[in-house]
Amino acid sequence: MVKKFIISEKAVSAVVGVMIILALTITSTSVILLYSTPTMRNMEDMANAQRAEQAFTVFDSRVSKVALGESPSQTTSFSIMDGSVNVNGDTSAYQNSQMIVVCTQLSEETWYTTFNNNRFKWNSWEPHVAQPNMTVFNSSMGSITYTQGDRIIGYEGGGVWSKYPTGKAVMISPPEFHYNGETLTLPIMKIEGNEVFSGRTDVAVTVSSDNMPVVLYPDNVSRVNPLNSDKVLIYIKSEFYTAWADYANSLTYASATTDDANQTAIVELEVLPEMGKDQLKQAFKIGSLNQTNTAPMYDFTLNLKSPEKSNGLHSLNYEIIASSGTKSLKYSLQRKSEISLVIEYIDTALGGGIEEWEGVGSDDVFSVSGSNKEGEYADIDLLDTTFNLKYTSSKPDFTWKDTNITTGDTTSLYNLTQHYMKLITEDGSVMFNIQSPGNSDPVDYSESTLTLLYDGMPGSITYLHVSRNDLAITLS
Repeated sequence: MVKKFIISEKAVSAVVGVMIILALTITSTSVILLYSTPTMRNMEDMANAQRAEQAFTVFDSRVSKVALGESPSQTTSFSIMDGSVNVNGDTSAYQNSQMIVVCTQLSEETWYTTFNNNRFKWNSWEPHVAQPNMTVFNSSMGSITYTQGDRIIGYEGGGVWSKYPTGKAVMISPPEFHYNGETLTLPIMKIEGNEVFSGRTDVAVTVSSDNMPVVLYPDNVSRVNPLNSDKVLIYIKSEFYTAWADYANSLTYASATTDDANQTAIVELEVLPEMGKDQLKQAFKIGSLNQTNTAPMYDFTLNLKSPEKSNGLHSLNYEIIASSGTKSLKYSLQRKSEISLVIEYIDTALGGGIEEWEGVGSDDVFSVSGSNKEGEYADIDLLDTTFNLKYTSSKPDFTWKDTNITTGDTTSLYNLTQHYMKLITEDGSVMFNIQSPGNSDPVDYSESTLTLLYDGMPGSITYLHVSRNDLAITLS
């Protein structure tokens, strides 16, 4: 009986059960901690980032009060929470946080073609700053940033931005960049200071200003309004450049591209040349047409008059030529008994072919009136709906989609001008030059006129206002 009691194993099952339960508990707890700790840490980081974003949004509104002169200084408290707050407002920081504004006019010189082909690259303007047709001015911006790990939240250029570890940046609060399709108002906020604060603590960020903004444009000397340029380009160099570009593209009348290699957003705006009736000149501009309008040209008329007591317009031999990149458009006017017309369009990027049109019959000419004594005159309406031209090229057309135009086909001058003017202005404003090859020019420009009316590209800029507000930042 005693022997059976000593070798009994009845009590072992309880101990083993407790050990199994304990092992499962430890294992479960370890697994929970293993997988939940990073999640909880991520949630904590997200909460810290959200608090930082809210603090920067409050800071943004207070900076606006200082910049607008409502208050000489404002202070905002930031909870750092294992991150750091940096004031990036020194020479080194300005290299990577600045804004360059370039205003340029059309030119047939080689430098303009070079710049135009490379204009979506940072520093593309630098070799051409001495050109009289280019105006360049810049302003440093600087920034205030909160950094936690790979996450960066910052105030720059009057806006609040957030950059994720992937490198993608988003806008939290819009910058001081206001464009309504006619006027661009750009108050640039320049941060001054170089301080760092880190640790699990709070920091007070104080911004102050003398409320004396520096006006960069206009200066009422060479930088004037309305703009006499043809293009305005704004280069924004910033670690948040992708968000700057997204913001510009979200505006109704603006568009932007990026130079990723140089962390730059480029906003391009077209300037619409003046329209109406004016004295004829040997060179005149036509702005980029509204590509969504099937007939954007409303009036394109040259009223030519010869001097009194002259040979009249008998020697008239005009070529009215415009080019844009690989494209060129030419209207050829020649006086015989009346004035005949030939239209030629070339695009070397599309195989180098030529589309050529000439008047169909004896009625498809421009009549000449007046006399040699009083001066002859002719109205050249390049939107005449009754003036017909035939296709004289031996090769098929390359710009008339799905029409299969072949030699001998006809259409009106109105249709041709609408079609080719949209093509030649597709990439921006163009300059037309009047040439008179091999002949003396019989036209009296002081008495001749040009009438231009058209539907320009939506959002063409007319007025530009740029200022710089210097903001001193301190941490405590």
